[in-house]
Amino acid sequence: MRKNILSVLILALLVVNIALTGIMMFSVTSTNKKTAALIDNIATVMNLELTVPGEDEVLVSLADTVTHDMVGEMTIPLSGGEKQSYIMFSVSLLMNVKGEGYKDYGETIGERESLIKDAITSVVSKYTEAECRNDFDAIKEEMLESIQKLFQSDFIYKIAINGIKYG
Repeated sequence: MRKNILSVLILALLVVNIALTGIMMFSVTSTNKKTAALIDNIATVMNLELTVPGEDEVLVSLADTVTHDMVGEMTIPLSGGEKQSYIMFSVSLLMNVKGEGYKDYGETIGERESLIKDAITSVVSKYTEAECRNDFDAIKEEMLESIQKLFQSDFIYKIAINGIKYG
């Protein structure tokens, strides 16, 4: 008789355990969904903060893009430091054929290379070697803004820098 009462007691505890486990799973699942939604919202907000409002990247198709490779490598002295340091790189300009100003300047951009090189040199020479190594993308953006300011147009929408060497 004792074995039967003990078996019934164990069976009752197993049923209660299964019922409580089921309740717990439903409550944890709904909480988990709410937590996942909160994390998604936080990730979305953080992504929005990484982009500057009103600053959209220019999307130009390859069919509307013309590339102009500047002749030769540019060697620019960098500021600061005990010893004079230099940066060397090649520059390519990506131009939008449909952009305002392309017809005026884009087709004869080679005639204005010295002005473009001067604009790039004036921007890059303000920085030290350490600053160039750490955040060259920001310097590229500043170079692009300087060139766009020179032409008073944004038909040049991107600068490609190749073969960066420090010395």
